Amino acid sequence: MSHRDHNRIFSIHFYATAPYPCSYLPGRQARSQVAIPADAIDDAVYSQLVHIGFRRSGLFTYRPYCDDCDACVSVRIPVARFVANRTQRRVWRRHAGRLFAVRRELRFEMEHYALYRRYQASRHADGSMADDNHHQYAEFILKSGVNSELVEFRDEHGQLKMVSLIDQLADGLSAVYTFFEPDDASASYGVYNVLWQIEETRLRGLSYLYLGYWIAECRKMAYKTIYRPLERLSHGRWVEMATPDQASD
Repeated sequence: MSHRDHNRIFSIHFYATAPYPCSYLPGRQARSQVAIPADAIDDAVYSQLVHIGFRRSGLFTYRPYCDDCDACVSVRIPVARFVANRTQRRVWRRHAGRLFAVRRELRFEMEHYALYRRYQASRHADGSMADDNHHQYAEFILKSGVNSELVEFRDEHGQLKMVSLIDQLADGLSAVYTFFEPDDASASYGVYNVLWQIEETRLRGLSYLYLGYWIAECRKMAYKTIYRPLERLSHGRWVEMATPDQASD
């Protein structure tokens, strides 16, 4: 770490939020630890924060800080050792060469927003983002103080099927958020997106794809253990997770 980076990381302060209803586990209260000020978090500092379990939502960099609960576990894929299973290989063959990725600046596009609204209404109708207006969407998806990009995926007819928000870190990519066409229920766009990001991480000469938080008790977050090998952050160290039936040990 350079002297400048050392000074910047120690210019960051942290505060704990008041308790709020947990978005993932019904009936529980959650808290977050937030890094401030946002304008002091540049690419180098952000990379260090992600390495110790932080994530980003718009301009807010945070990690779980719950009382008596450690259900949220930071996970990442060491891409050089990743081996796709049979189902993942089938999904890759289905979409590779048929979905075309195009990088976009973080700029409001009505087509993106319309897809986001359809996705939220179908997949997360009971969630806090289901009724996001265009301003809330922009705050979440389009505001960033670090090296971020949107990647849109279109089919051979030019139809928008998926959009991903990705951050580049010093040692990998961070999968911030992805939304896709919910009416194509059997398309497995989410699986293809993770596989695409794994390959993109490799192509950029980086080591890890950070997937955010794995929550064993939450179906929407538990899927991450299908990507192997998978590392989890445990007591400040990244360690390889056990097989899926032992993953919560």
